[in-house]
Amino acid sequence: MKFLRIFKVSALVGALFFLITSCEEELGTIGEGVVAGEPFTNGKVEYDVFAFNKGISAVQTNRLPLYQLGTFDDPVYGRRVARIVSQVSLPGGGTNPTFGDSSQAVEDNADNDDSESTIPENETVKEVYLYIPFQLPPSSLKDSDGDGVDDLFDADSGDPSSDSDGDGVSDNQERINGSNPLDPDDDGTGDDFISNSFARRFDLDSIWGPGLVIEKPMIEGSFDLRVERSTFFLRDLDPNANFEEAQEYFSDQDFSGFTSDVFYDSQNPEEGPVMFDNLEHVFEFEDDPETETDESEMIDASRTLAPGIRIALRTEFFQEILDKEGQSELLSLANFRDYFRGIQLTMPEDSQLMFLFDLTQANITITYDFQDYNTTDEAVETVERSVVMNLITADNNGNILGNAVNTFEDAPFVGEVLNALDSEDPANRIYTKGGTRTFTELRLFEETVNGGADIINQIKQNNWIINEANLVFYIDQATVGSSAIDPPRIYVYNAETDLAIFDPANERGETNEPLGRFLDFDGILQKESGRGVSYKVRITDHINNIIVRDSTNATLGLTLTSNIVDGRVQDAMSTAMGQIEIPIMSTINPLGTVLYGNGDDVPEDKRLKLEIFFTEAN
Repeated sequence: MKFLRIFKVSALVGALFFLITSCEEELGTIGEGVVAGEPFTNGKVEYDVFAFNKGISAVQTNRLPLYQLGTFDDPVYGRRVARIVSQVSLPGGGTNPTFGDSSQAVEDNADNDDSESTIPENETVKEVYLYIPFQLPPSSLKDSDGDGVDDLFDADSGDPSSDSDGDGVSDNQERINGSNPLDPDDDGTGDDFISNSFARRFDLDSIWGPGLVIEKPMIEGSFDLRVERSTFFLRDLDPNANFEEAQEYFSDQDFSGFTSDVFYDSQNPEEGPVMFDNLEHVFEFEDDPETETDESEMIDASRTLAPGIRIALRTEFFQEILDKEGQSELLSLANFRDYFRGIQLTMPEDSQLMFLFDLTQANITITYDFQDYNTTDEAVETVERSVVMNLITADNNGNILGNAVNTFEDAPFVGEVLNALDSEDPANRIYTKGGTRTFTELRLFEETVNGGADIINQIKQNNWIINEANLVFYIDQATVGSSAIDPPRIYVYNAETDLAIFDPANERGETNEPLGRFLDFDGILQKESGRGVSYKVRITDHINNIIVRDSTNATLGLTLTSNIVDGRVQDAMSTAMGQIEIPIMSTINPLGTVLYGNGDDVPEDKRLKLEIFFTEAN
């Protein structure tokens, strides 16, 4: 089956040259009549595109750049419950760490040591905090007019003299004063004013759900959380590959039975729900009694943390870690990960929030006291110190070090969604869901794999210059409903090579944030009256490769993307084709949408189509 629509717009392409032969001679036109008629024709042609929905049962979810936690209710695809299991690492490579000043071997020899400074240090845990930051979009730090207020919260992001909090002092003057430009009660004029003693607010686009309270510039909420000690050993290397390949873990794995100690439980009245907002976490200096200034009201800017969750964990197990100083469990990172296999994070299934966390910046901080001999005063004193244990980390190339796994429990598909998956017939509706569940194959010109040879040959014979080629996807608004959260961007790629179908070096960009990159390729949500309407993806390079360079008319893949700059893929399990690969940036995205395909019940003006704009020589 093929469908072709052509629209031609003729235009005269020529040049007018004028020659002045003398002051007395008239101005004449040279070449008049030589170029007869219209030498070039600009045209537009539309071809049908055939979409095939494919089911996915599981995706690889270890070593991800971001992790989902919580519950997301999609009006079309149902409920997803996401949980996290993560390793924990000792600092400094985890090789026989020293707590306090002296190693355990030195402490154990205190009775035989002639030095008075060699004493048992008796390290005692004071508090333990788990910190996990939210994903922060780059736009959180965008301040176009340089007045100290991020654009999202600025009353006028092009005017540094705007007054965002309405206190009569301009944003720029508050920046100079060191007062909070988003707090009408802090304008920098009070007698007890302390400069820069406030927490900054950030834009957050990594939290979804009705449990989120948004009253710009404030974002806040609370949720229930359980943090437990994991007893499941996450291997770094795969024994089935002779320990020469990285171990893969998938989203359908069940770790629920592999826990022991409870570190935090919001159902416990003494601990309570986890509170969060879009403020950075700040820490004050300790007051110096020898000065007149109260330093305890001043923020230590070197210790601020980006918005996220920060909760106090129960200390008993972490005291056990300190007590094992010098023992076999702490002699190497491998030994430690076998002893402390990690933590498991779960939220109740009826939770109304889904978070996107950056585990590469997450940590557990143990603060402890120990006895130290002060050689100056020749006395024993109590000293405070901290040890920071990371969950996973990332190198400069974005490669993840350590293991954390995202598991998803998804509600079964029903009705039209279920019936549309793995069908041999072209889809009337395209079901596009982040993470597990679906992806879509696209076939250009013909519904058969690598088809369309007749159409491609005809285009070649026409000697068209392809100026632009677009895939236009329209959202089925009636199916997704008015309450749906539209994915900000879709991604089309070569499903046979898993590579991008555009050249990043030739792409236009305006900012470093994901939606400001690769703007020629596009795929960004288009809205009308606040609702998502369509996506346009420019595949000009791909079509020119087929027509001009005899490249294969490869099957294309369609997914969502959280960051189009990252084109990496990871393994997934298809419900019909076995193991495949899908873009990693669709895995971390819980959103979904429904797009029109190319069936009989699709409105003519909403059909999925390939539109080609060309120039033809007459």
